[in-house]
Amino acid sequence: MSNYFTRFQVLAVASLISTSALAAHKLDEKPKEAKKFIKEGIWRGVFKVAETEVPFNFELKGKDAEHATFTLLNGTRRDDFHISYLGQDSLFIKMNTYDAALVAKIESDGRISGEYRSLVPGLKGNSLPFTAEQGKTYRFVEPGKDVAPTADLTGKWEFKGFSKEAVPNKVAILKQQGNKLTGVIMQVTGDSRELEGTVQGNQFVLSGFSGPSPKIYKGTINEDGTISGEISQGIYDNLKFTGVKDVKAELPDPYKITSLKEGVKKLAFTFPDLTGKPVSLTDDKYKGKVVIVELVGTWCPNCTDQTIFLSPWFNKNAKRGVEAIAIGFEQKDDLEYGKYTLGKLRDKYNIKYDILFGGLADKRLVADKLPALNKFIAYPTTIIIDRKGEVREIYTGYTGTVTGKYYDDYEKKFNKLLDELIAEPVPSASYFEAQATGK
Repeated sequence: MSNYFTRFQVLAVASLISTSALAAHKLDEKPKEAKKFIKEGIWRGVFKVAETEVPFNFELKGKDAEHATFTLLNGTRRDDFHISYLGQDSLFIKMNTYDAALVAKIESDGRISGEYRSLVPGLKGNSLPFTAEQGKTYRFVEPGKDVAPTADLTGKWEFKGFSKEAVPNKVAILKQQGNKLTGVIMQVTGDSRELEGTVQGNQFVLSGFSGPSPKIYKGTINEDGTISGEISQGIYDNLKFTGVKDVKAELPDPYKITSLKEGVKKLAFTFPDLTGKPVSLTDDKYKGKVVIVELVGTWCPNCTDQTIFLSPWFNKNAKRGVEAIAIGFEQKDDLEYGKYTLGKLRDKYNIKYDILFGGLADKRLVADKLPALNKFIAYPTTIIIDRKGEVREIYTGYTGTVTGKYYDDYEKKFNKLLDELIAEPVPSASYFEAQATGK
């Protein structure tokens, strides 16, 4: 299995960088010493998304190829990646658990140029060109060229629009210090992670790139204090939005978006684990336990952030009578591919609970495979089940640490709920026998 994906990745690199050594190199091997090693320090990169330039910043560290690290910088957020291949004039950086990579060539003048490319076998066309220069620490505006902002965008905003379909509004939390603008944009499915940008006159812009495809919000501060603009993300078309500052702006309660169908109390499923063994919620392992079921995808940044929260929580609390199951829905409906991507997630975040492969990441298919749910709208979705096997809460989406109070509230309620459910008595064996026989 690993050789299959190694060959695919080699071809991805070789198609961009034509060096004979590269085509023969296996990406699972230790990187070779580079004769043309790129400089350490802060870099400024620029993606080309359709006709829009999306800048991002990163830091390179390491005096030799084996120990080189690549860190994406977004406000206070830091995301580290290992440079898995560094040849004489080439650079290959896997985006950790996201099945994508930065594939680049080191130019003679020290700049790098290349593509952000999907590594999903058979998935073509998902690539974005970029260039980068070392020593440029700014994101949008060179030092000394700032224009005084006409307004302070600090505060909470309600964003409307984004598509022609009827979709819930978004809530933005922005912080402005002089020209510098940072923030996060939340929606019912999760948050944007931390964004960084600037306000210049009556124009504002925010961008973010932390491993998944880059995004940029840009727009105008109107005379009435509202804002209007558009978002570009990855390969998707620009979407228009408007914004109104509103301290009371809130999203729908994430505990009230997804539920079980009327009259249904339990969730039922059978999916293969990463060895191919079928696993069901009715297995003895889960009887009498509090169970946390996560519907996730390795391609999903909010799922990654939720895993970063859940994995250490579970490792600390596993002996209290609680189990967890992650059901992964991936970019290919292929168990071998699922073993590969979900295995990377397990290893990266030290996951000790069961991981199952649910199939293709298609919301309609997820709803079909979990018919007890009234609907499915977001990765991740967290389903919390009590010791009787009954669903007690369903949480849609995830709010990461960058959301501040929203994350704190999530963590507090999660811990309170789990403490209460763990404290409930374990049903008798006769209870489960009766449930199994329908008596």
